Amino acid sequence: MNSLTALKALIRKDLILFVADRRSLLLSLVMPIVLGTFFGYLFGGSGVTENAKIEVALVALDDSDIGKGIAAGLKADKTISIVELKLDEAREKVRKGKLHAAIVIPSGFGAAAGAALFSARDKPEITLYYDPSQSALLAVVKGLLTQQVMQTVSAEMFAGKSGMHLVDDSIEQLKKRAEHDPDAAEMSRFLTSLRKFQGHHSAGAPGAGPEQAKNAPKGLSMPFSTRDEAMSSGPKYNGYAHSFAGMSVQFILMMGIDAGIGILLARRMGLWNRLLAAPITTSTLLLARTLSCALIAFGLLCCTFLFAVLVLKVEIAGSLAGFLGVGACFALMTATFGLLIAAYGKTPEAARGLAVFATLILVMLGGAWVPAFLFPQWLQTFSLGLPTRWAVDGLDAMTWRGLGFSAAVPAMLVQLGFAALFGAVALRRFWREQR
Repeated sequence: MNSLTALKALIRKDLILFVADRRSLLLSLVMPIVLGTFFGYLFGGSGVTENAKIEVALVALDDSDIGKGIAAGLKADKTISIVELKLDEAREKVRKGKLHAAIVIPSGFGAAAGAALFSARDKPEITLYYDPSQSALLAVVKGLLTQQVMQTVSAEMFAGKSGMHLVDDSIEQLKKRAEHDPDAAEMSRFLTSLRKFQGHHSAGAPGAGPEQAKNAPKGLSMPFSTRDEAMSSGPKYNGYAHSFAGMSVQFILMMGIDAGIGILLARRMGLWNRLLAAPITTSTLLLARTLSCALIAFGLLCCTFLFAVLVLKVEIAGSLAGFLGVGACFALMTATFGLLIAAYGKTPEAARGLAVFATLILVMLGGAWVPAFLFPQWLQTFSLGLPTRWAVDGLDAMTWRGLGFSAAVPAMLVQLGFAALFGAVALRRFWREQR
């Protein structure tokens, strides 16, 4: 009974000291809320924010109908923001990082592209200048440019005036080569059929009425469309849910470091020996510190997510019991992590530096900063051996993924396993030092 009373008193003492320490509250509660909100907003927030457009310069040196059509198509696209500039100015802005990329359509591009549509020879080049720090956007810009070029060039070749003239010239040249080149004869017959098609469907043909102009070919288009459907058992994806999971894991682990350093400071100042001089065993002291640290960690996690639920519309769409279970197991793992630091730390200063470094590695590889699916495959596999990965994935599963309690069980068991390992190693170290 005396041991139980002492245990309760020690836990109560730790809780009062933590709440009275404003620095610890600021670091452990306010910072994860601030950073979680910031990173969640960057990753899409609750789904109501708009992504920034890709800022691209356009250097239009070709004044043909094709060149003008490509420029108009790019300007109409909602993914990018086009600004027309001179060549030197566009290159300089991309070099300084003021624009993501610059598209240079050279003079004579329209005629050369039309001639190259049915031939692999003499293809004109469009130069793309891009910011190397934004290289991931290059593929997006090239894809949009390809779509506009193909649609505009093919539309001009099928129904435009320059396309008609080009086909007429090509037919004459192919007829001269047809006697000696079978492929030229085949191409000549194809272009002759195309010329008839142009004459029939051209919006500018004599006698063409409004209906014919309306139905004139608009060029080649993508032969498919996509239907995007987000797969989640819970509500619509909320970027704040993942960012709050990651930031909570990071700063609660930091709090665990402080708990371990607190033991080292108590031993340095002689407070630890004074407590042991009372009728209190080492096991009672360590158990009290573990339970108080776990209670603080669990309370911080609940308060952090309470803010996310009330303010940022994060939903615990899965099992509430699973969420609380993952949080409790992570809190216990954090507490034993602090014990491990106290057991093997020689001085508070040295232990803090090493512990912070180890924590940052655990947090980074655990997917707290960016989702783990962005890692290379080998790193994803490696990160499964870290408790932080299971903590973040478990919280994700219980919030925006909307999974049931069974999905929380593996995360809980892994963290309990690490808690048992850390606790056993720390206790062995403390007991050996007493001998």
